[in-house]
Amino acid sequence: METKQPQISPAEGRENIMGTMDINPLLIKLSVPMMISMLVQALYNVVDSVFVSHVSENALTAVSLAFSLQNVMIAVGVGTGVGVNALLSKSLGEKNQQRANATAENGIFLSLCSFLVFLVVGLTCMKPYFYAQTSDPEIALQGIRYLSVCSIFSLGLFTQLMGEKLLAATGRTHLSMISQLVGAVVNIVLDPLFIFGTFGEALSGTTGAAVATVIGQFCGAGMTLYFNVKKNPDVQISFRGFRPDRRTIGRIYAVGLPSIAMQCVGSLMTFGMNLILMTFSATAVAVFGVYFKLQSFVFMPIFGLNNGMIPIIGYNYGARDPERVKKTIKLAVFYAECVMFIGFCVFQFMPDKVLGIFAASETMLAIGIPAMRIICPHFLLAGASIVLSSVFQALGNGVFSLIVSVCRQLFVLLPAAYLLSLSGNVDLVWWAFLIAEVVSVLMSFGFYASIDRKIIAPMYEQK
Repeated sequence: METKQPQISPAEGRENIMGTMDINPLLIKLSVPMMISMLVQALYNVVDSVFVSHVSENALTAVSLAFSLQNVMIAVGVGTGVGVNALLSKSLGEKNQQRANATAENGIFLSLCSFLVFLVVGLTCMKPYFYAQTSDPEIALQGIRYLSVCSIFSLGLFTQLMGEKLLAATGRTHLSMISQLVGAVVNIVLDPLFIFGTFGEALSGTTGAAVATVIGQFCGAGMTLYFNVKKNPDVQISFRGFRPDRRTIGRIYAVGLPSIAMQCVGSLMTFGMNLILMTFSATAVAVFGVYFKLQSFVFMPIFGLNNGMIPIIGYNYGARDPERVKKTIKLAVFYAECVMFIGFCVFQFMPDKVLGIFAASETMLAIGIPAMRIICPHFLLAGASIVLSSVFQALGNGVFSLIVSVCRQLFVLLPAAYLLSLSGNVDLVWWAFLIAEVVSVLMSFGFYASIDRKIIAPMYEQK
């Protein structure tokens, strides 16, 4: 049963800006803070690898191998938050304050459940996970130390991710940005202190990198809790007499589960690519790990753009305003492609400079420079696919996003990479990314045509 909450929104006396403000400035207003936040998150992810690379290439490889399971944690947190975001913004558009409040409360409850799951994973699954990828005991030990700390103390991560989505769903993306900045700055300041042994050998190296990350996440989580309680009147959170509500949780995961599964597919792809590349060398795995961290500077702003776009689409979908929905989609695709073009230019023309940040050896440069140049053309196709995936989620069709992601990463990219690896030339393996992206963009436009015909077009008639 849904918790009893006040039926009147504190904002009932005014129309929500997501239903009245011109789309272009509104999208910019909501997205730019989130794009900055996601760039900060990308920096968050990269800083560990940058400092760890100065310890040893094995340490960098260990952190790279940890990424796929670490990404599963992020997938669960972000995916649950996407479901909360979409349902909460839609409820506000429908002027259903009780459902909005219940969504927020059950979302916070789900973030605590996610933490408990990964607490158990951190205590039990680290050794088999790493030894499935490498037989090098030094790499495995450093990876186990890093990922165990991140998993066992993941409460800060899940709390921060949920708090940010609550702020974004109500249009307060600037507060979400501040919380991200606080967490990232703390992590960046603490990373060199821990990694290079300021607090003792036991807290140095990859262990120190994990400790700095966790402390930063808890600081960011504290900020999101403060902002939601004190600065977010559109959601009234109260756990007095709270009981988990199956219907609300079902609505959250109707959108959130495809998002979680989609990102977990990315983790499976990363795991599979690590296995393929390890047949060439540990350096090839390190290059792939560095690429994945660096490409986040290109992709993360698009995810931030999507975070600003989803509540606009969700609100106007709830308010049955198809013109605002379509204009939001068109502008988001345009801005995404602009960001992707910048990323393409950096990877194509300055690969040696970006690899140099990670203290790349000559061997690493020999593998990494052609890898960056071969992979980056797929950026030019990926912008539209990423935006449309979030459009599907915002309109309640997250399964389309899941189908595209599964086909791209599991049914096309990994098989293509494996077949190309049989040539014995690691450079050919990177072409799998472009092959997979062509399939992805074609499927995305096909599904959008269906969404337009079945969901958006009928709203014109209703209006």
